[in-house]
Amino acid sequence: MKDVKPWVIAGLGEQGFAALAEGMPASQVWSLLLSVIERRSMSRTPATVLQQWETDRFVLPAPVDQRTFVELDSHLLAAAKGFEALELSPLAPLAACSSVALTSQNRTVATIRGTEVVSDPTNVLALESARRLRQDSRQVVRLATCHRCVRAQPFPKLPGFAAHFRIFCMTTAGRETKDRAFLTTALVEHIQTHLSALDRLEKHGYHFRERHLQILATPGNEALSSRIAAAVRNVPVSTSPLKQGYYDGLRFRIDVGGTANEAIPLIDGGAFDWLRKLTSNQKLSLVASGMGSQLAAHLFRA
Repeated sequence: MKDVKPWVIAGLGEQGFAALAEGMPASQVWSLLLSVIERRSMSRTPATVLQQWETDRFVLPAPVDQRTFVELDSHLLAAAKGFEALELSPLAPLAACSSVALTSQNRTVATIRGTEVVSDPTNVLALESARRLRQDSRQVVRLATCHRCVRAQPFPKLPGFAAHFRIFCMTTAGRETKDRAFLTTALVEHIQTHLSALDRLEKHGYHFRERHLQILATPGNEALSSRIAAAVRNVPVSTSPLKQGYYDGLRFRIDVGGTANEAIPLIDGGAFDWLRKLTSNQKLSLVASGMGSQLAAHLFRA
């Protein structure tokens, strides 16, 4: 109960909260919450709904024209021609992120049916990859998607940032090979695919100015970092220590020049241990990466 503020359970009591959070079967809790929401909705007026539409950061329309997104998605998926493109559901299983990644459940918008609104498509692609690899662990699963995400944490009050946004994601999953060749090859492929996507977009009305690739590694992964850096061409590369525990030893970031010569962190990716947690198969590796496509459309489109 230490992580629950007293005012949250003031009308319920500790016993009632404990019953909802841990004691009652999940299906019974979902049914109870559905009844509560149904009754709450009956008391709402059209004026109340309109007021929320005008002020709620979660429901406001995106700041970019939909035709722009359709065109942008087609270019990004064309650049990732080696990846199977999936159209994901807007919902994922509850704790799709927090159960395998070092992230708080409070950053996602949960539903009352045991699901949550997708906040990071790479976690959902990891779930699909785990499902396929449990059927055949010898295959390599390459997936990509363009998806609108919702995140509940505060976002920077800067142009292009919003509570819901579109993102282009890729994942590569499979069994690790000698000298961690699978991991390094997959990371290089992701980096080169993102750079190719930027090249393609620059032929269709986008301008990204300077680009810079940064590869970050924990102390035991510097050699892999150097191998990756040596394999990437036509972009300045630097290496740095990795201090965040979110990644599994390796991370890359591609920054591009903004309108005021400020570097914008547009692309991010790295290695993750999620498949090992999902399948208990310690030989599996996962590389995931993403580009803020809504940010690209808002800041870099001519």
